[in-house]
Amino acid sequence: MDKQKIIELLIKNSVTIATAESCTGGLLAKTITDSPGSSSIFKIGVVTYSNESKKKLLNVKSETLEKFGAVSQETALEMCKGLKGISNCDICVSITGIAGPGGGSKEKPIGLVYVCINNEIYRLKLSGTRAQIREQTVEFTLNKIGEKL
Repeated sequence: MDKQKIIELLIKNSVTIATAESCTGGLLAKTITDSPGSSSIFKIGVVTYSNESKKKLLNVKSETLEKFGAVSQETALEMCKGLKGISNCDICVSITGIAGPGGGSKEKPIGLVYVCINNEIYRLKLSGTRAQIREQTVEFTLNKIGEKL
């Protein structure tokens, strides 16, 4: 579904949304707020790029970050739950991953992204440039949201 149509559906149905982004750096929030009328449904967007911000703003546990790392389904889930706690939105989305070009490893390669929508986790294995990985993540996320509307 077209990005604009998904955002229009959110607005039409008065479905509130909040975002907590790491590797996408606010691109999902920007994409949503580029649409006229989005102020009626978009409540909060945070970019928690550092582990410290994940802990302070979203209550991600230090133990989770130490045991599983920032790029993990466990961290994505805690980010989403923390976001729900501060936003109380209908849809809460968290994104954490490795967009590259550096930072990847054998266990966690560039293009590994976890998206959590209302505590449902998706593991993506994407390829391309940093910009392409970020854009693909936003498209995937909006499409998943569209499926739920």
